[in-house]
Amino acid sequence: MLHIAPSARISPLADIEASQRGTRITIEDAVTIDAFVKIKPAGGSGDLVIGRGTVINAGCVLYTGNGIRIGRNVLVAANCTFAPTNHAFADPHRPIRDQGFQPSRGGIVIGDDVWIGANTVLVDGTHIGTGSVIGAASLVRGALPPFCVAFGVPAAVRGWRGDPPDTGRQPATPTPPNGERACP
Repeated sequence: MLHIAPSARISPLADIEASQRGTRITIEDAVTIDAFVKIKPAGGSGDLVIGRGTVINAGCVLYTGNGIRIGRNVLVAANCTFAPTNHAFADPHRPIRDQGFQPSRGGIVIGDDVWIGANTVLVDGTHIGTGSVIGAASLVRGALPPFCVAFGVPAAVRGWRGDPPDTGRQPATPTPPNGERACP
């Protein structure tokens, strides 16, 4: 089932495939889907929900797999891949394509007001907290907290939007670049 809000802007060069397994695809108000975006129900029967005001730029591929929930006002840069599914491959005597899929790790969930940099890959079990920034060319798996700045392969928290969360620990005293201790 495909539901596209009247105010969504979808390029005529985008490709949204119909589901063969009952996957629901919901594109909310004011969503922009650029040219050469591919949405493919594959690898499971999870639903795809794209929240209000989200922008998905050119060249992105979204496999519905075990489900994708994208919050409101999310910015997805070009050429990102959302893959909330994993092929089974344990039996070396059978072709991988004949082994089906591994159990779900929870799909992909992205909070509101997130920015995902170009060429980033998100896999099954990814949960990105509200307000986070994901650097370009990252591989995202597992949970990232709200308002973090994360990047790398795999993506790791490298900073924060605003003040870091209160962990109850004292900040570490930085060591000078030459390795000497600062005078007290």
